[in-house]
Amino acid sequence: MKIAELAKRAGIATSAVRFYEEVGVLPAGRRLANGYREYTDADLARLRLVVALRRLGLAPADAGRLATLCMEHGEIDRDLMPLISGQRAAIERQRSDLDRLDAELTDLETTIEAAGRARKATRVMAADPIHVLFVCTGNSARSQIAEALLNEFGGSDFAVFSAGTEPGPVNEQTVAVLGELGLDWSHAVSKSVAQFVGQQFDYVITVCDRARKSCPVFPGEHNSLHWGLDDPAEVQGTDGARLEAFRRTRTEIATRLRPFVELARKARREQVPAH
Repeated sequence: MKIAELAKRAGIATSAVRFYEEVGVLPAGRRLANGYREYTDADLARLRLVVALRRLGLAPADAGRLATLCMEHGEIDRDLMPLISGQRAAIERQRSDLDRLDAELTDLETTIEAAGRARKATRVMAADPIHVLFVCTGNSARSQIAEALLNEFGGSDFAVFSAGTEPGPVNEQTVAVLGELGLDWSHAVSKSVAQFVGQQFDYVITVCDRARKSCPVFPGEHNSLHWGLDDPAEVQGTDGARLEAFRRTRTEIATRLRPFVELARKARREQVPAH
């Protein structure tokens, strides 16, 4: 087959075939008397393997080396095993990043819907702050971080509280990651969600799945939101690994809070009756 057919059957441009030949990834086809090069089915099989390996993120030289070993020896060089393992790890990280992005988009959609419902709620006075309650299981990490960050981002426009369905001591890593932002949370205490039953809130936001299932029903007009965040306290390993988990949680909460603040403020402005 000629180079155009080879490229078409491999799903790449003819210029890519020439590039692989130039860098030694693909042996040059046998030159015919008329000057054209001819390629075999073996060349096509090798090229398809190289293209597949390149899509997995391997560099041209590594893809060519691995393709050669597979085609000619039927075995993989031990030196390439760390490379393959590294690519698997990279793919897993990309998958985790996509899952995290999907969760963030889902939470943004529910936040937008909640703000839309708030616009139709009972009219309020302009001076009334937006009351928000964050709920998780222990009120030791996620809900505490959310309370601290919303206080920082929202200022006097918000009255913010947090509680737990099974409250426990505030995690020292929670205090540490908030301290990195200049927020002193050393005097925070965990609270039971039971002490807030009967109070009025504009938004009740659960930040873990267990709390969502056991959170009591709050009276009055309010919007319930759920942000399903992993518990950083469950991460095992060194102190550094645990601290990094709390930093990720802080980032995930901040990512959700910034649009929430603006949407909640806008909804509140539309609740205030015109003079």
